[in-house]
Amino acid sequence: RGPRKNALIKQFLRDVDWGELDYLIVDSPPGTSDEHISLAQYLSLSDVDGAIIVTTPQEVSIIDVKKEINFCKKVGIRVIGVVENMSYLAMPLTEMRIQDPSDPGRDLTDKFSEFLRSENLENCVACAQVFPPTKGGAEKMAKDMQVPFLGKIPLDTKVAMAAENGESILEKGPGAAYNAYKEIVTVVAKSLGEEAQFD
Repeated sequence: RGPRKNALIKQFLRDVDWGELDYLIVDSPPGTSDEHISLAQYLSLSDVDGAIIVTTPQEVSIIDVKKEINFCKKVGIRVIGVVENMSYLAMPLTEMRIQDPSDPGRDLTDKFSEFLRSENLENCVACAQVFPPTKGGAEKMAKDMQVPFLGKIPLDTKVAMAAENGESILEKGPGAAYNAYKEIVTVVAKSLGEEAQFD
């Protein structure tokens, strides 16, 4: 499998005429396998801007990402920064279903919706840590490893809907994930000496 994968990576990066691109983003799984080494070798022949490392808050993910950062440093690929994905759940209150735990069949959603309307809270979002960071998460890891921390992206139903429809989250309008993506894109563009454009 290794030689076949490496040949595919070579073809993808050296033999394909991509035309004029703003960015070529290569999404690779975590690790430091032969494929990652090949990827680093072929990218080093071009004017690669760097790597954006994405992790989740759990320690098991952080451990893998530390190896990836060390790998990038070893092969001379600049780490543009670290993003913490699925950092927390951001759920519009109006999309929540409310139940009574002592009586799971009792649906309190209508009462809850009525309360939100009466208090003018319909635009509020509930936030919860689904994967609590046990040792400080990505932000602490980035600080410890002296690489930039770019931001936190929440679990957001708008992201899932955008993906299902083949749309960009930036086309979905304001929301927790929209704001997070926009901030991260702005910081990344600035680090590359460019200005982010969202038109």
